[in-house]
Amino acid sequence: MTLYAYVKNLLGRSWRTFLALARIMLPVMVIVYVGQRLGLVEMLGYAIAPAMALIDLPPGAGIVWATTLLTGLYGGIAALSGFASNLELTVGQLSALCAMMLFAHALPIEQAIVRRAGASFWLTTLLRIGVALAYGAGVAWACRLSGALSEPVSLEWLRGSSLVGESTGLWGWMQSTAFTLAITFMVIIVLLLLLDIFDRLGITRWITTALTPLLRISGLDSRVATVTTVGVLLGLTYGGAVIIEEARKQRFSARTCFLALAWLSLSHSLIEDTLLMLALGADIWIILVGRVLITLMIVAVIAYGWKVCEPSTTPPASSVERL
Repeated sequence: MTLYAYVKNLLGRSWRTFLALARIMLPVMVIVYVGQRLGLVEMLGYAIAPAMALIDLPPGAGIVWATTLLTGLYGGIAALSGFASNLELTVGQLSALCAMMLFAHALPIEQAIVRRAGASFWLTTLLRIGVALAYGAGVAWACRLSGALSEPVSLEWLRGSSLVGESTGLWGWMQSTAFTLAITFMVIIVLLLLLDIFDRLGITRWITTALTPLLRISGLDSRVATVTTVGVLLGLTYGGAVIIEEARKQRFSARTCFLALAWLSLSHSLIEDTLLMLALGADIWIILVGRVLITLMIVAVIAYGWKVCEPSTTPPASSVERL
């Protein structure tokens, strides 16, 4: 493939991805703007302020995460851009928020896939939300008490205030929204380019090789550990689809399916999503290393508890069972 053909293909893929994401981001941006103008965002902020204080995060961060839960990471980023001018965060708090977004996002879509693959919708949803809250609170309070990552972080660049000026009202919002969407398109190009580079250099294969033993240590069946790495690296949608297919072929037990899907629910798309949060300014040790280690420990505990509780004589494994 010539350089021209590669660039054309890259831009085409990026544009198609951007259009799909813009359909999510733009409505969120409109809702946030209208809510701010009507005072609804401020009212919601007051309502969730006590809960967010327990996590040591400002109310606006709670609204961003709630948006992320329903729409996904890009919807959360769209909401984040709407609060960029008045959301004061330290690097530690931003990292905690980004980790919460990574653990639990796009629940209506992703958890439907999890259910189709063979695990309980509500149990895995509660697992994701619970781990997100506990980990986010742990990180935020640990950073506050230790003084680590206490540097203030500015998200004004998401709105492009220094470039588009300080216009207010609808015109100012339109300018900052256009800038945010343009930044998103450029980020998508960079992400797709990096994923291609990682694949061509063998970095993706190396990560896959490194992850497989970790998945086995956590208690996953060796048959499902290999296919689970697909979702861990590329996303729950891809991983869930592979597990659905393999479960039909190999007749995985309910335990095997649940452990694999618990892994995917908590840690998936480690390359793309991590790069996206790093671009916002999050700390890699918190959003990648800590996230993987917490996932490993939680899945290992579930695997051990399941093994202890199950009867000594296990009936033959049936096809994909829902818990």
